[in-house]
Amino acid sequence: MTEITPSHTSRDTQQSPQYVMDNLASWNERAPVHANSPDYAVDKFVTDPDFLSDVVRFDMPLLGDIAGLRGIHLQCHIGTDTVSLERLGASMTGLDFSSASLAEARRLAERSNAATTFVEAEVYDAPAALDGQKFDLVYTGIGAICWLPSIDRWARTVAALLHVGGRLFIREGHPMLYALDDENPDAFVVRYPYFEQPDALIWEDAGTYVETDHVFTATTGHEWSHGLGETITALLNHGMRIDGLVEHQSLPWNALPGQMKRGEDGEYRLTHGAEQVPLTYTLQATRIR
Repeated sequence: MTEITPSHTSRDTQQSPQYVMDNLASWNERAPVHANSPDYAVDKFVTDPDFLSDVVRFDMPLLGDIAGLRGIHLQCHIGTDTVSLERLGASMTGLDFSSASLAEARRLAERSNAATTFVEAEVYDAPAALDGQKFDLVYTGIGAICWLPSIDRWARTVAALLHVGGRLFIREGHPMLYALDDENPDAFVVRYPYFEQPDALIWEDAGTYVETDHVFTATTGHEWSHGLGETITALLNHGMRIDGLVEHQSLPWNALPGQMKRGEDGEYRLTHGAEQVPLTYTLQATRIR
């Protein structure tokens, strides 16, 4: 990826801000490519009724029993994790702002006989888009909140979606990982912000995280980092109790090319210095007020 000059993003505008339009164009173009990639294993969902995504399989030991829960999966993309959660016994709704992603998600649910439903909306608009419904579980998969400018607004959204006693489960890329220079294969070098900034990091990226020959035309992406303390504080400020925080030494994509190796579980791990850098974290919280 090539970084270009950060620009300020307006958060209070009648029209969709530029970051939404650029990110939406990117995800709309990438959704069918991802659905056709063996990395997402869509066909396995169809042929094997017990098949789960690698992401959800990784989450299961901490996620625990979710049978009978009513859940909402924010930023669900093409729905493989959402359908996997449904297969674990939850009644799931997936929400995403990309119509192309949701088209693939609905096709997956239909082909795999899943009862999962999907709603098109931006994350911050989720409470209104869902008519104020309350859920037992808010699930956010990996690589999601980096596309959002305000972690406080995200935490407020999460709390608004949960009834009192409801639970948040999120596994996310670690902000320390996101601060590292991913173009340096020889050392860990801090290059990007660890803490949330008002301006996005804007990237020009002609590729995606699955192998493909597709030539992309939507290449601009806007991302933000959110420090771990900022994320926890935002949840506390919106009536959530922190129940667990685990930092992991693996993640499901090759975030530091030249420094990582993929395991049989689909997770990438550092070939050296694994004790120095956390790669992902799992955070769990409960709404108490």
